[in-house]
Amino acid sequence: MLPRLYRSVAVGLPRAIRAKSTPLRLCIQACSSSDSLKPQHPSLTFSDDNSRTRGWKVMGTLIGLGAVLAYHDHRCRASQESPRIYSKEDVRSHNNLQTGVWVTLGSEVFDVTKFVDLHPGGQSKLMLAAGGPLEPFWALYAVHNQPHVRELLAEYKIGELNPEDRMSPPLEASDPYSNDPMRHPALRINSQRPFNAEPPPELLTESYITPNPIFFTRNHLPVPNLDPDTYRLHVVGAPGGQSLSLSLDDLHKFPKHEVTVTLQCAGNRRSEMNKVKEVKGLEWRTGAISTARWAGARLCDVLAQAGHRLRETEAHVCFEGLDSDPTGTAYGASIPLARAMDPQAEVLLAYEMNGQPLPRDHGFPVRVVVPGVVGARHVKWLGRVSVESEESYSHWQRRDYKGFSPSVDWDTVDFDLAPSIQELPIQSAITQPQDGTTVESGEVIIKGYAWSGGGRAVIRVDVSMDGGLTWQEAELEGEEQHPRKAWAWRIWQLKAHVPAEQKELNIICKAVDDSYNVQPDTVAPIWNLRGVLSNAWHRVHVQVVP
Repeated sequence: MLPRLYRSVAVGLPRAIRAKSTPLRLCIQACSSSDSLKPQHPSLTFSDDNSRTRGWKVMGTLIGLGAVLAYHDHRCRASQESPRIYSKEDVRSHNNLQTGVWVTLGSEVFDVTKFVDLHPGGQSKLMLAAGGPLEPFWALYAVHNQPHVRELLAEYKIGELNPEDRMSPPLEASDPYSNDPMRHPALRINSQRPFNAEPPPELLTESYITPNPIFFTRNHLPVPNLDPDTYRLHVVGAPGGQSLSLSLDDLHKFPKHEVTVTLQCAGNRRSEMNKVKEVKGLEWRTGAISTARWAGARLCDVLAQAGHRLRETEAHVCFEGLDSDPTGTAYGASIPLARAMDPQAEVLLAYEMNGQPLPRDHGFPVRVVVPGVVGARHVKWLGRVSVESEESYSHWQRRDYKGFSPSVDWDTVDFDLAPSIQELPIQSAITQPQDGTTVESGEVIIKGYAWSGGGRAVIRVDVSMDGGLTWQEAELEGEEQHPRKAWAWRIWQLKAHVPAEQKELNIICKAVDDSYNVQPDTVAPIWNLRGVLSNAWHRVHVQVVP
């Protein structure tokens, strides 16, 4: 830093004075206690006139430098002694380019408006943190936790958070949701109580495995806070068999099995059905789907120890969660016994998610993972397992998560006439670019995901840039998929050339699985009153600029 100031002083004082306004990085260095930054005191004894002249020049320069350093030291001390204080509400109100983009890190407040266009990950990713803390996003991308990044951020510091805003608000004992876990601020919330949220598209396909903090969350009831030491899973034994009461340690004694599985809510992309005709349900966009590496005991091994075997007659494995409403009614669901007992189906009693214990929002300490099956059957906070001659009598098995004809309305619906959703149909969606945004002409990258239920592999994704007149085949990424065991999605992308004279793009994607199931082209023929099974061609309209 000192050589830079010496050069500035040598050229002229006005430039040196301008150096005083260099932001916090200079402040940190100039206010250092290091001996190397302390002023030196050269001799002022002169032997001749020329030396005397040079000496006075040196002394004048040093006086000027001393003035600059003293003034800058005053600025540093002033900023350290009395920083501007802002409330969280002040920060929240600066969440777009019009108001300015503010963020926090720890107790510090930063105005990063001028850095938005310079952000290496793109403007949209930085804007996810606008008006809030950086920590949750830096936790996703460890590259940020570097000294040079913090030094760069320091240049944009404008003040400190009000100490009162740093304290957590008190919990309301009467609120059943008051003990819910903290959530990542990037999640797009569809309902707060119970909590339901999806990751934004720009983060959803950033990686093949979805990071735990932004994995989509589907809760029907308050999140229970369970003690792993006292937790017990009750497995009802077969006639003549023995019922089990398994601790978390007991489950760990079964052979550990790992599998990568995509979970999708039955209501994913429901918002598109709402545009055709109003439906009842959460306004899910394209993010009610995520992928994780799950680990735990195979359900077939646990059922076998309780004496269960395949039956010649129809049977169902019923799951009951430890989450419940004020009346004590717990969430429940069921799957066919044949699937549960098939080792190739890889149904898990999972206790790990991406190499870590399950997060509370995702079922800690144990949940069911049923590869290839709708998310509603992946019961979280699992408390009880039984084998019954009929499927679960839970509301969510008998009176929800079923598909109907577009002609059926709430006056004519009969839930007993439709089977419960198990395997889901072929699905795909575009995550980049987003609808209503602008792209530059030249090379444009289109990204998205594709998945099919029942272990059916995605064999192709077709993309159109002109509303379906012509098609190009996208490149598939992700793990190799095995026949009938393709439990996870494929991330896809297409690089397309857009001529400068093009004004707009009508982008469409559609996927094909290994049974040659293809997505329907429009929403209206598959519309249903609950807005489930929404898998029409996904469409995005964007403007093109030269």
